[in-house]
Amino acid sequence: MNTREAVAARILQLCDERDLAVNALARLSAVPPSTLKSIIYGASKNPGIVTIKMLCDGLDINLIEFFDCQEIRDLEQEIQ
Repeated sequence: MNTREAVAARILQLCDERDLAVNALARLSAVPPSTLKSIIYGASKNPGIVTIKMLCDGLDINLIEFFDCQEIRDLEQEIQ
């Protein structure tokens, strides 16, 4: 799993934990649904930290909580 996939998986995990649809998260976080879907489905290769912070605000968590998961802890270095 690469970083982009881990971020997408984390968003979906957090939505699932809160029983939120992707469109509901988009509305709560003021992120356009197309942007959120681009992150989740891989069209966006490098979602910005400001966008991730907005998603965190919509989920009522902070950035540390967002990135504090096993999938992200297990990421290997992507620069070789």
